[in-house]
Amino acid sequence: MGRFFGVDTSNYRTSAALFDSESGEWHNAGRLLEVPAGRIGLRQSDALFQHVQQLPERIAQLESGFGEQLTAVAASTRPRAVEGSYMPCFLAGAGLARSIAHARGIPFYEVSHQQGHLAAAALSADALHLLREPFLAWHLSGGTTELLQVQPEGALFSASILGGTEDLAAGQLIDRAGKLLGLAFPSGAQLEQLADACTQPERPFRPKVSRCRFSLSGAQNKIEQLHRNGASRETVARYAIDIVGSAVMDATRQAVEQTGLPVLCAGGVMSNRRLQQRMHDAFGAKFAEPTLSGDNAVGAAVLAAVLSGELL
Repeated sequence: MGRFFGVDTSNYRTSAALFDSESGEWHNAGRLLEVPAGRIGLRQSDALFQHVQQLPERIAQLESGFGEQLTAVAASTRPRAVEGSYMPCFLAGAGLARSIAHARGIPFYEVSHQQGHLAAAALSADALHLLREPFLAWHLSGGTTELLQVQPEGALFSASILGGTEDLAAGQLIDRAGKLLGLAFPSGAQLEQLADACTQPERPFRPKVSRCRFSLSGAQNKIEQLHRNGASRETVARYAIDIVGSAVMDATRQAVEQTGLPVLCAGGVMSNRRLQQRMHDAFGAKFAEPTLSGDNAVGAAVLAAVLSGELL
């Protein structure tokens, strides 16, 4: 059994992590990228530059000398484990991780950002066994709203898109609602706080869900209309979150009826407590704790252990 180092440099957060395959203990050092006020997201060149600046600080947050005890290293090198999936921001973490592995003379493994999300969620939910059997998974984050059918493949697993949004991602809808209300980016946690204070929720717009797929662009228009009509910030926040919840619930129901598979939820949007409660009550869905719901490097470190034959 050994210790494993993971790196993830997404378009939202710089992350480095350690995972001990014997004890199951992990340490994630992450920091959100800085987005100028009034903007939603960063250009890839700006994200890459911030990662280069922030990676040394994130690694310094891990215990001194950890490199001497490493068994293997992994990094997220692309968004999804499919041909053509590419995002420049992952170059920062991949290059650093590859260099550390070479300097130590240990294996380096490439994984996808999405695979890392699922591995971190499975670890956090005490459900690593799912990675060795078919299951359904939501990857619900700032730029991704995908309902996946996951199955073992080789040493890891593959994920095919079964459903999700056909246009606007759930996280984008949340962040646009947040911008409308003057919240900082990313807006999920702040929007949830406002929604929790809502005492008179509006009946939410319910996106049509067909074959596990839906559109959220019309939902944005409904949110903007509610805001223009003078609804309170709390009411608008609750309305936006309930719209996402309605679409996710209906798509999940269709997928479970179709496959009968268990459900694992990953991604920052899935840290929303209201959505978690609804998904758990209806489907027995499993979730990551908040730290491992959003972008993190623990999943990459866990997959390094799997690929080394030290886990599962």
